[in-house]
Amino acid sequence: MSYSLRNLPVHGLLCGTSDATAAIVRLDERLARSPSGEGLLQRLHFGDACASLWVEGELVHLEDLVLHDAGHDVRTPTHELTIARDILRTRRRIAGQPAGWALDREGLASLRCQDPGAAPEQKAVGGKPVYGGAPMAEGAVDDTISVADPLAEEFAAIDRAIARSDRAIREVRSGATPRPGPERNTLVYDPDWDEDERLDEWRGVLVQSAGLPAVLRAALLVDAWHQLQVLQHAPWLGRLLAAELMRQEGLTGGAHLLAVSIGLKAIPVERRRHRDRDVRLLAILQGVQGAAEFGLKEQDRLSIALQLLERRLSGRRMSSRLPELVELVIGRPLVSSALVAAALDITPRAALRLVEELGLREMTGRGRFRAWGIL
Repeated sequence: MSYSLRNLPVHGLLCGTSDATAAIVRLDERLARSPSGEGLLQRLHFGDACASLWVEGELVHLEDLVLHDAGHDVRTPTHELTIARDILRTRRRIAGQPAGWALDREGLASLRCQDPGAAPEQKAVGGKPVYGGAPMAEGAVDDTISVADPLAEEFAAIDRAIARSDRAIREVRSGATPRPGPERNTLVYDPDWDEDERLDEWRGVLVQSAGLPAVLRAALLVDAWHQLQVLQHAPWLGRLLAAELMRQEGLTGGAHLLAVSIGLKAIPVERRRHRDRDVRLLAILQGVQGAAEFGLKEQDRLSIALQLLERRLSGRRMSSRLPELVELVIGRPLVSSALVAAALDITPRAALRLVEELGLREMTGRGRFRAWGIL
């Protein structure tokens, strides 16, 4: 398979590129100056993970992902929910690394878990959670698992087994004597699907598009990833890499990864999957612009909500836990009583009293396993 950049209608795409770039720059400037900027970044991580599954034709509820990430599931996690959590962790991992890390060969190999030592793990450095070897920034909202994950070691062992199989296959193709190890399950992986070759072709698009506007390059990378079908089980990774390219080019700063999937979610699938590449590229550019505009609207909403919540803190005792609850609510789309109790180190009953005192809205409509958030 190949993806050619010949006959690319650059002039026809400039208007969409310009509009999307302007929206991204406005969003990044707002994030840099807003006191609720870090909370928005955390919310975008959750929203983009759910939207990534939506774009691929799967449904994951935001509340389920928030509770699953915190280790407070109300039901057995589904396969789609597990994938959404993988996307969430990958976004956090990329955002925690220097700009451009995910686009290097080493970074891509690490994200594909080819190196057993590079499989995503949760560690602790100085009491701070680490994803992919990078500690969270000072002042960041702690979105890590509040209880030990009983399956973490099992998942890590599976990643290591897959990595050993990848190396054995590459050694066979290169003519070297393979080291003994488990083979990839042909019921799960297509043996004729050469991911390395497809990834090299995709990286060729990255190199050939140098010199074009960053947003247009990102749109090309998203389209090429889908057309080449680079990884069998990670069609969502191409959108994260496109967001990483825009961060590397300086359109977004710090840990800000544009939630591309949120913008594409609003684009009809007929346009995103159109036979004509020009139609697809225009749809992707519109989705990128929509993602930035969504972030701006969400930032306005969070800023207003933060001001209203801070008014409820006036006259409180210095020992009050309400300020910590406000920080937690701003940083997460939803909170449950168990999550609040674990984060603030209080009893579930005390957590319910704090939630009632802060006047949060119950978002699930359930009598049990309820969750609260802000409008």
